[in-house]
Amino acid sequence: MAGARRPAASSPAVLLVVGKGGVGKTSLACASALARARAGARVLLVSTDPAHNLGHAWGAELGDEPRRVADCGAGHVDAVEIDPAATVDAHLAAVRGRLRRLLPERMHGPADRHLEQARHAPGTHEAAVLERLADVVTSGLRTHDAVVVDTAPTGHTLRLMALPERLTTWTESLLANRDRSERFGAALRGLGGGDRATDPTADRDAELRRVLLRRRDRLAGLRDVLVDPARCGARLVLTAERLPVAETLALHAELGELGIAVDSVVVNRRSPDDGAVLRARRQAEERWLGELLAGLGPAAASVHEVPLLPDDLVGESGLGLLADLLPDLLPDPLPDAGATGRAPARPGSDH
Repeated sequence: MAGARRPAASSPAVLLVVGKGGVGKTSLACASALARARAGARVLLVSTDPAHNLGHAWGAELGDEPRRVADCGAGHVDAVEIDPAATVDAHLAAVRGRLRRLLPERMHGPADRHLEQARHAPGTHEAAVLERLADVVTSGLRTHDAVVVDTAPTGHTLRLMALPERLTTWTESLLANRDRSERFGAALRGLGGGDRATDPTADRDAELRRVLLRRRDRLAGLRDVLVDPARCGARLVLTAERLPVAETLALHAELGELGIAVDSVVVNRRSPDDGAVLRARRQAEERWLGELLAGLGPAAASVHEVPLLPDDLVGESGLGLLADLLPDLLPDPLPDAGATGRAPARPGSDH
């Protein structure tokens, strides 16, 4: 699936801030949310990163429910840190409750043991966080004007972003199998004179179908938001170094394959051209920035640079300094053909 460029008429309602660990992704997610709040938007800022850095950035204790971290008059920022361990606990508890209703009592013990093993199985964490993210985004779009998602480092994020499509397809397959099973069961009841109203499996089948349908609709709704360039965009964050540049080019291509539009690419912490050491570092950054621009091709017009700032970016005042340097909320339009030059310098940047 080719990636779409979202229309430049409006900012996306959902902004995914993605990138390699250690490049300032959380600070830029916070600053992006703050910039939108200053423009009058009610913003929900969500972290799926197990490192839990949102609270550190705002100097506030955050949890799984929204807490106001910035009030900008007409706009504000509410922040949520999705707790992976608590999310998995809640996910498995819900599954356990359903299984106890759906299975005969003799199967409750084996089912509990299976769920405990599943707690540490590959994919359990991602599936639980994804379902929680789907709930948070869906409710956030009802109560807020925008949702900014501070994602986990690149590899984890790509697995998470690919899951809605895969899990929706898997659930559709389960529903199709249930349909065949129910038709077969109905045929057997007809042959044997059984009555569905007195069949103890009928209620279990109906509840299982309801559970699968709710899950399918929840995940399909998130998938539809993620691949709609009018509603969702990704802001790629990196530093001008070898590994972040290589990872960003791969990430840009993979998001395109997933159908997720790239809103902008932000090169963070650009060194000043001041003194021998910093000048040499700046020159090295120029080399890797050139690699990035060449690799992005026409999409290089969405690249913006943010200078290295002298202090820690903590709290609304510190994050506000970074928000002032971010690219405009609307991206520059893409050129018609293969330009690889830089985007125009933004006010306040060091270009």
